[in-house]
Amino acid sequence: MPRAALKVSQATPARWLIRKQPRNIWFLVIIMGLPLPLLVFAVVLLSWLAFVIIFLIHKKPASGPERKRESSSMTGLVLQGAGYAVIWILHRRYFSPIAEMNRSLEIVLAVFTGGLAIFSVCLAAAALKTLGKQWSIAARVVEGHQLITAGPYNFVRNPIYTGMLGMLLATGLAVSHWIGLLAGLIIFAIGTIIRIRSEEKLLRETFGTEWDEYARRVPAVVPLVY
Repeated sequence: MPRAALKVSQATPARWLIRKQPRNIWFLVIIMGLPLPLLVFAVVLLSWLAFVIIFLIHKKPASGPERKRESSSMTGLVLQGAGYAVIWILHRRYFSPIAEMNRSLEIVLAVFTGGLAIFSVCLAAAALKTLGKQWSIAARVVEGHQLITAGPYNFVRNPIYTGMLGMLLATGLAVSHWIGLLAGLIIFAIGTIIRIRSEEKLLRETFGTEWDEYARRVPAVVPLVY
């Protein structure tokens, strides 16, 4: 037998696939029957790590004199946090699918969940970069405040909340019982609406018709939904 043929025959199909086509590693993992819930859980955890880091390393909020502040936005922030807490507390057995399903549907859901988590992190990062120093936890307007409509703000008025919603949904699909996911979504939605209304009240008072035109054109969080 020729030496080249001997080398190929001794290499396992898995090693050959990884060496020749690294982009097919995910496909290899799937066809080998490894636990998809475990892989999705890992992707979501890594996405959460990245999500936290982008906020920690972001520029500090502008320190100029405040023109207006809306304290009710903090109530919404607490409810958003409670929504996250619910999906972690009311969790299902770890590394198990959220419901009984066939392998094909499990693969589709796994890809969707992992992709949603990664997309949400990227969206939040892009929104923070676009906002620059105008981002802050509390709803406020400072001297020199500008109405941001570029980047992801051209598609939704609150892309950071869209990213937060995506992370909540991805986390719920990865770890939560369906009841916990539903409850978490409801609590988070209430908190988000409170925050949006308090923040947009300030923006409407500050920018007037410019804000109204922008709000008519661009959805708040999810296109075609809200």
